[in-house]
Amino acid sequence: MLQNKFSSILTLLLILSSCQKNQKSASTHSIAYSSGESGNVEIYLGDVNGESRIKSTNKKGGYIAWSPDGKRFAFYAKYDERKTWSIHTMNSDGTNKKRLTYIKDYWDNSPTWSPDGSKIVFARAYKDSTNVRQFKIWTMNSDGTAQKQVKGLNGGGPYFTPDGRILFHSQPGPSDIFIANADGSNQVQLTNNEAEDWHPEVSLDGTQVAFMSNRTGVHQIYTMNIDGSNQKQLTHQEFDCWYPSWSPDGAQLVFVTGNPDKDERQVYMINSDGSGMKKIIENGSQIAWLKLRK
Repeated sequence: MLQNKFSSILTLLLILSSCQKNQKSASTHSIAYSSGESGNVEIYLGDVNGESRIKSTNKKGGYIAWSPDGKRFAFYAKYDERKTWSIHTMNSDGTNKKRLTYIKDYWDNSPTWSPDGSKIVFARAYKDSTNVRQFKIWTMNSDGTAQKQVKGLNGGGPYFTPDGRILFHSQPGPSDIFIANADGSNQVQLTNNEAEDWHPEVSLDGTQVAFMSNRTGVHQIYTMNIDGSNQKQLTHQEFDCWYPSWSPDGAQLVFVTGNPDKDERQVYMINSDGSGMKKIIENGSQIAWLKLRK
């Protein structure tokens, strides 16, 4: 009797230990990124220590954005020999993939979610009837319905702020970063220089913006206040630095850099004051850090 009781307790402890390990494992996958290490550009999950990584069930895609609850991704995938880019969503475990945009020879990219998860904003590039490339910003419901151009917002890299406004960069040549209401009104210019300032991302508390700029000749990672003040250069790398993404507490950022001649793409983490930079993931690009909204 005593032996059976001891055996039952031991079994229960093993089950609880296994559950705790699984919960820990699931919770540590807070980084999403794309990688071409398999021969196709696919979506992976990883942790900030670079110690755990899983492929999200062989789904192709890039420029990944977590939904506010962390249950889904928005991303783009390419069709027609890369001539058509379309926005998709899927569950974060790789299931329930849905294609939301379909227009042939249009480049739909850079999707991000509204704070409540009900809408997605994305960039759309295409050639008009005179063969001139146009850069527009669109919104839609998260199921792909009600697609609508945001009038007056010409550019790319849109990102919803916690209060529902849209950050974006203007059309290339040069590009500056702006913020506007979700309907395109009340545009405010945040950067102003003869460079390409791209890919703005706001911190979870809505106070800081990270972005990339080639104002020194090579794209580096910068931060600034949400009103454009206090602009700071964080990285001083030999090669371009891309896709900054904030940690949930705003204390750190992840970004991508590497030697393009060697087709290198590596994910680094850095403190928000520019200190403590370290490599965390080999062969990763288009990085996004999970930031759960309460």
